[in-house]
Amino acid sequence: MSKQSRGALLAMINLDAESNVPKFRQLGSQIRQAILKEELVPGSRLPSTRELARELSISRLTVQNTYEQLISEGYLEASVGSGSFVKPIRSNDQQPRRPSNNQEQGVIQNNCTLSRRSQRLSASPKIDHQVPRAFDGSIPALDRFPIKVWNKIYSRHCRRAQRELLCYGDSAGYYPLRQSIADYLRDARGVHCSPEQVLVVSGAQQAFCLSTWALLDPGEPAWVEDPGHISGRDALFGAGAKLVPVPVDEEGISIQEGVRRETSPKLIMVTPSHQHPLGTTTSLSRRLDLLDFANKAGSWLIEDDYDSEFRFVGRPLAAMQGIDPYQQVIYVGTFSKVLFPSLRLAYVVVPKALINTFTAVNGVLDRAAPTLPQAVLSDFIDEGHFTQHIRRMRNLYAERQQSLLEVLAAELGDLLRPEATDSGMHLMAWLPECLDDKKVSAAAAQKGVDVQPLSIYCVKESRPPGLLLGFSCIGQDDMTSAARILAVVIREQLAALSG
Repeated sequence: MSKQSRGALLAMINLDAESNVPKFRQLGSQIRQAILKEELVPGSRLPSTRELARELSISRLTVQNTYEQLISEGYLEASVGSGSFVKPIRSNDQQPRRPSNNQEQGVIQNNCTLSRRSQRLSASPKIDHQVPRAFDGSIPALDRFPIKVWNKIYSRHCRRAQRELLCYGDSAGYYPLRQSIADYLRDARGVHCSPEQVLVVSGAQQAFCLSTWALLDPGEPAWVEDPGHISGRDALFGAGAKLVPVPVDEEGISIQEGVRRETSPKLIMVTPSHQHPLGTTTSLSRRLDLLDFANKAGSWLIEDDYDSEFRFVGRPLAAMQGIDPYQQVIYVGTFSKVLFPSLRLAYVVVPKALINTFTAVNGVLDRAAPTLPQAVLSDFIDEGHFTQHIRRMRNLYAERQQSLLEVLAAELGDLLRPEATDSGMHLMAWLPECLDDKKVSAAAAQKGVDVQPLSIYCVKESRPPGLLLGFSCIGQDDMTSAARILAVVIREQLAALSG
């Protein structure tokens, strides 16, 4: 880096010593924005960690942590002996732009009819998550939730019995919780928002329904990942959208293939931080390309960030919403997987221009989420219990995934090929190609083992047979017994084919 370029970088950096935001986050955010705005061009060499630390009067470790995070996100690349350089982050073809008792259940015995929508939703795959068991990947480690702390806060609010907590709440949510969520998201996920942009809703499914009702009319096209999240897909169909399944590759949703199928989607639903169900992470280049495409096409983007807190390698990747220059991303997060599912609280972060619209639509769909649990959750976050719990669960899930990999290797051998994941609560495991993953799943369920077949997440895309194996809610002993049952099931399926 030339002296002129080095001086330009230093002129861009302005660390606020009075800010509550850690210095490494301030530094990372300012370098990231300089790269996105092309104030630092690809190939530019950054100062050494020692030099930048000296110039900014901060710890060298702070600079090292910042560089490592930017390298993991794809903004920088390191060359041994040469230093850290700005990495090209955009593809060549994308440029930045700004009844009665005797009635049979389910059978209508009169002249009334159901909507085609309800009939199709009834046929959509349903997954039973009522009781945690191996290998359910949607239920967190309930045995490790700090229930005593939660009950203490809950009891405190009940004793006070404030009238506002017993009345109908604000359609946008309990304001102190919205403030808590906004503060957390800015620090942990790189989401840029004010409390007014955060709406609290009754679960992620409600967030999807709210977003689809607010953003598209019946018959309008929407891109969905294929394979992709069933709940999001159902919400779009329920809103009358024309579903356009788009394949997913190793970098994320395929924009080229999506354009071939539909050039102007009204809405695009993606899981960039941890693709569901495959577990891949959308690359920075693909995220930027998708944002640019959506801006040109006039498409809203729903970013479903369902379990990104549980990243085992490095820090959680920043949300796509945080690098959106066009104010077109609707960011959805949930507490069901982070805390416990019956809490039924999630949140939607919307652009400022959509605050009134989303609040009004949510008032029609759900009136308001229950206020008392929101007040408890707000204190749970503000008192530090939330971030402590996430840190503990991140370590626990990393350990449990490793245990699962060891158990699968010992009990199933070549019958199943698991792929370790960098984050989340489940991994993908591939069956022999001659097997039907739905039949394996059904046979395992009859023996008390929950494994979801990859094929139910696919619309048109053909994938090899695979299973989703969760590791979050069970210990090693349960894993071992369930793996033995699964091995028996797979051998029986193979024997049936050969016989």
